[in-house]
Amino acid sequence: MKTEQMCRQGCEEIWTAAQHQLIRMVDQESWERFIAGLVPVSYDPENSVFSLGVLNDFLCTWLEKNYRELLETALSKVIEKPTRIDFLSGYTPVASPLVVNAERKTEPAVTAKPESRSACSTTQSLRMRSTVSRRPARDLNVRPDFTFDTFVVGDNNKVCVAAARAVADNPGRSYNPLFVYGGCGLGKTHLVQAIANEIVRKNPDAVIEYLTSEEFVNLYVEAVQENKTSEFRRRFRNIDALLIDDVQFFKGKVGSTEEFFHTFNTLYNAHKQIVLVADRTPHETGLEDRIVSRFAWGLPTEILPPNFETRLAILRKKQENKPIQLDDNILAMIASRIQSNIRNLESALTLLSMNVSAGIDLTLEFAERLIEERFDVSGPREIRIENIQKIVAHHFDVRLSDLLGNKRPKNIATARMVAMYLARRLTDQSFPAIAEQFNRNHATVVHAVDTISRRLESEERLRTMVTEIERQLKA
Repeated sequence: MKTEQMCRQGCEEIWTAAQHQLIRMVDQESWERFIAGLVPVSYDPENSVFSLGVLNDFLCTWLEKNYRELLETALSKVIEKPTRIDFLSGYTPVASPLVVNAERKTEPAVTAKPESRSACSTTQSLRMRSTVSRRPARDLNVRPDFTFDTFVVGDNNKVCVAAARAVADNPGRSYNPLFVYGGCGLGKTHLVQAIANEIVRKNPDAVIEYLTSEEFVNLYVEAVQENKTSEFRRRFRNIDALLIDDVQFFKGKVGSTEEFFHTFNTLYNAHKQIVLVADRTPHETGLEDRIVSRFAWGLPTEILPPNFETRLAILRKKQENKPIQLDDNILAMIASRIQSNIRNLESALTLLSMNVSAGIDLTLEFAERLIEERFDVSGPREIRIENIQKIVAHHFDVRLSDLLGNKRPKNIATARMVAMYLARRLTDQSFPAIAEQFNRNHATVVHAVDTISRRLESEERLRTMVTEIERQLKA
């Protein structure tokens, strides 16, 4: 125990010395957002590997891509030998006593892709604030029954719910932006509307815009056509919270994406809450790096498919205060047979309730037959990561041991990334779980998924091969 404490103390001393190097090499914004809160976890002197803890997977990937070289340079100077960094997810940021201005020397500042127009956007928004009329909260286009009280919490979504509650309790200060992602029908829209309802409940004067990215695009196009872009900007930059669903549909909308980018900057700089929802990870949205990078400023968090216990709890919740109450054994049957998403659970509950209201004696056997007739209850074939690895290795004509090893020839590296991409796409395993199966860290898996997603858009041969592998895995 004493040795462990000494190692920990030495690790912290190394990192403190490295921070004094780093604070002279970056600007204040980069220091505060990305570096100051990093947690020194461990140092392996034998392999010269220094582990740093960060908040989430997305931030791991962002640091890997944009700051690894800078951090390794600073640590190597302190340790006096080449040092490699390993980023670890799941650590609460720590406060650094260092301040940029106090340590600033003559070295040029390094920042990750700065955008020069954000300051202009902020100034413009501040001028508008004094003249624009604020829209009342009663105009909010959300369902009043979509609240935290009606949202069923399970292992699949408890992290998301905790983050959403924190955002609603302290808009613009807790997690900003909050990026919620997950498959269709898993409750993302319910959760984001619960945030809106809770903000308004606590502050009836709050001005909130909730809409889909498609609606944002349509409104912007209309504003351009009618020469009303100033009014559009006043509407979306003079608010307390912006909540946008289906942000992946911004992809390819150049003008609208540019407008969203500057709207984001204006609201963020004014400490106004931003909540974004998508059906895929930030990296998989296909948006520009300058936009995706901003998602690391807050918290990207995933909603996973519910397990049996959560599905049963959802069904019980849905029939609360309803005139027709189905037997619990029938609810359990629905939860067991329908595993795809929450929408299908609700549809099944409605179907059986309608039969009861029509005077039909709903036995368990009859209910099960109705469900089998109306819904796909066969369930998808379970795809295991081991099978993905074997089939990918076969298609790329590489040995499985090489796929799981450290060799880096192009064909092996591509095969490895494709296998990671398919593991993420075709299983419900998290990034850390996939990383463990490949003997890698989660940041490597996130990078692989991002890389293959981009390559599939332009490389027809790779796209054909991946499609064939998917077909074989699902057969």
